[in-house]
Amino acid sequence: MRGTIIKGIGGFYYVWAEGTVYECRARGIFKKDGITPLVGDDVELSVVAPPGQQPSASSPDMGVGAVERILKRLNWFDRPPVANVELMLLVASVKHPAPSLLMLDRVAIAAEQKNAELVVVVNKTDLAGPRQLEELSEHFRGVYPLVLVSARDGSGLDELKSCLHGKKAALAGPSGVGKSSIANLLLGEEKSATGEVSKKLGRGKNTTRHSELFKGDGFFLFDTPGFTSFENIGLASREVAGLFPDIAEHAHGCRFSDCRHLSEPDCTVRKAVEEGLISYTRYESYKEIYKAAAEAEKY
Repeated sequence: MRGTIIKGIGGFYYVWAEGTVYECRARGIFKKDGITPLVGDDVELSVVAPPGQQPSASSPDMGVGAVERILKRLNWFDRPPVANVELMLLVASVKHPAPSLLMLDRVAIAAEQKNAELVVVVNKTDLAGPRQLEELSEHFRGVYPLVLVSARDGSGLDELKSCLHGKKAALAGPSGVGKSSIANLLLGEEKSATGEVSKKLGRGKNTTRHSELFKGDGFFLFDTPGFTSFENIGLASREVAGLFPDIAEHAHGCRFSDCRHLSEPDCTVRKAVEEGLISYTRYESYKEIYKAAAEAEKY
């Protein structure tokens, strides 16, 4: 049987499979091979006992099984330790806190590194003026989809749900932008595999101590203690341009094949910035991230 790990705690892995949760141990072969099952992993499991027939399970509604094999991962993250993030919802707010475009771009290139789709979610639009929305819209225009929402009144929720259909998604972004409120709206009154979602996610501060995957209406949503900031540790300077799709699109006509797109002559990237084909603020983020990566390479 195939399923998805929705939680791992205390040496047990809770696997959602065919509408049921199975409390599982992992076979010893994983430890021998140095592999740790992660929340989000798609796995093959064997069933020891169906629900209601194994008193050792944490809940009578759970079955008991064993994780036999981890299927091929799309990606995985070390912090938080999760796998198969198919869609990253990058949450920004127009106020309280004001958006940091550089921080948002750091998260965006982390998603690019992991081959995850990215959708920018702009929250607190009920507080925004046209100029504030235009800044974010201009920054990401033509690069990533932008969904405007208000966790306060629920506007934009249907459009956001349509982006999630059939995917495992994670919310990323700084503290205070409303990630938990958006998660509550997305999951609504749905029951998670292990409890009431509103009780789990209805908190004022991020107090999550372990990662968990909740089942929504046609999608899965990660609830994790991380995904708040990225420093792009270990990123090579030569990789940076390729992680900005808008810059990579215009980089092929440069005079020099190793153009850094900083001050070299006949640079088609800088020309595209001058012509408004690449957002000036995106280019500024590129320069900051490139220079930080190049500086780190000296040590």
